Amino acid sequence: MPRDVELTFPPSAEPPPLSDEPELLAACARKLRVPRESLAHALVARVSFDARLRHRLWRVLVRVHARGEPPPAPLATEPPTCARPRAEAPRVAIVGSGPAGLFCALDLLAAGLNVTLHERGRDVHDRRRSLQAANRGAVEPDSNYCFGEGGAGTYSDGKLYARSAGKGEARAVLEQLVAHGAPREILASWRPHVGSNRLPEVVAALRDTLLRSGGSVKFRSRVEELSVREQGGVRRVDGLLARDLVSGVLAREEVDALVLATGHSALDALLMARRAGARLEPKGFALGVRIEHAQAWLDERQYGGLRTSCELPASFYELTTQAEGRGVYSFCMCPGGFIVPATTAPERVVVNGMSLARRDSPFANSGLVVQLEPEDWCGPLGDLAGFGELVARARALGAELGPGSRDELPGEPHDDPLFGVRLQLALEFLAARAGGGQGRAPVQRADLVAAGASATAPALATSFRPGLTPFDLGQLFPPALHARLAAGLCEFERRLPGFASEHGQLVGVETRTSSPVRIARDPETLAAPGVAGLYPAGEGAGFAGGIVSAALDGRRVAAAVARVLA
Repeated sequence: MPRDVELTFPPSAEPPPLSDEPELLAACARKLRVPRESLAHALVARVSFDARLRHRLWRVLVRVHARGEPPPAPLATEPPTCARPRAEAPRVAIVGSGPAGLFCALDLLAAGLNVTLHERGRDVHDRRRSLQAANRGAVEPDSNYCFGEGGAGTYSDGKLYARSAGKGEARAVLEQLVAHGAPREILASWRPHVGSNRLPEVVAALRDTLLRSGGSVKFRSRVEELSVREQGGVRRVDGLLARDLVSGVLAREEVDALVLATGHSALDALLMARRAGARLEPKGFALGVRIEHAQAWLDERQYGGLRTSCELPASFYELTTQAEGRGVYSFCMCPGGFIVPATTAPERVVVNGMSLARRDSPFANSGLVVQLEPEDWCGPLGDLAGFGELVARARALGAELGPGSRDELPGEPHDDPLFGVRLQLALEFLAARAGGGQGRAPVQRADLVAAGASATAPALATSFRPGLTPFDLGQLFPPALHARLAAGLCEFERRLPGFASEHGQLVGVETRTSSPVRIARDPETLAAPGVAGLYPAGEGAGFAGGIVSAALDGRRVAAAVARVLA
């Protein structure tokens, strides 16, 4: 049977010989102490760079096949095509064209069902115009860094990490991406990444496969209402109302099932699901900032100057600690990347990060966030933490925090399942005011936040195009959250000297790490309890976090729908 062999290579001006199979076979034979002729095939299974001070070398895991053993299965390099479904086959509507929606659609077509995909935003190429406007401080509410073909991940880095997924399941998603044009290296990389310049072409290729297989895609089609009827005492989704955002026309579409696969920023979709009878549940999420440094500083810290003479990737970090019983951690780290404006409304400011495939920006950034649980914002504990004052301050200044918003905090999490969303909206609204308008974001130097200082200093050079405004972040964040951020900075400074120094700056606010709400679904059928035919899926429904996990959840939901309809 195949054996795994770990090879090591020192950093040099040339990358490891990953595509040179004869050289890999020779190296594996030496490591195994067997004749070179006894080995027939070598497949790179994993590549990583060990940046620890006493190591600093490439580690390459190679799967070798001996002569006489079956060779490795060939990798699909062309997109698959399914037979078109019969006209009379059941109809499934999918709302949202992120990874959950796209992968769900492809699997449903393969099962022989008719599929229509509704996307409120623009197609992946036309969407670039919306992003250019956002970088100038102008926001298109239905097409932006969050909404549009491919979902939020398309233009916010294209990272493909999935800690909670099984290796086989995750690899199947990666192989599908490779078949649609993603670089083959993602199958072996320890930090697989496509890049926001390459991923749009992959998304367009996935759409082409969907259309070629008989599916339908409607862009700038915002689903505004679900049609539900009683059948034998059971509520069932039988249609939807979608507005064409070009013509303004609202049209009905009849369906046999509906998959709600919107992203984590679609509050209107959550409200629509609740009106249809779905139950919303509060869940934990994280809030914080983006921290930005010069990539050259980080490379010096992590590589000790090796990158100036060796072929090495832009360095990164992954940091986590605890502060007062809650996690503080880096999130979505973007080496050689950019901070981007990820708001969906002009009166709010939200930041995210992205990198292009080459990761060659002079900046490194990462989310620096504090974990919140629903009980943190309830009752006296929530008031003590400062969440009540945050919401009251935003409301007093005219913030719209969603229907049912009240001045007082919920007594228990289920008293207001949407309160986590209200916290997001309040903080984003106040961040926009602190930034001074036109999409500018508030910023404070890392050493000042770590020291608990209220002083500000001029902003450092930045990748954030709308611009930065120096501001005391202690006047923006609730006291408990700000204290945990400061504590996390101090701990990370101990581990990575210079991290919380005058070389770093904190840009606010990072609020869209994941959905603070989950749409309840049956663990067996994956349908919303009490609403037959409604299938919540992906990140916006609270069942995923990131491209790969969302794609996997879309596939799980597709299998559940197919068991009923196919």
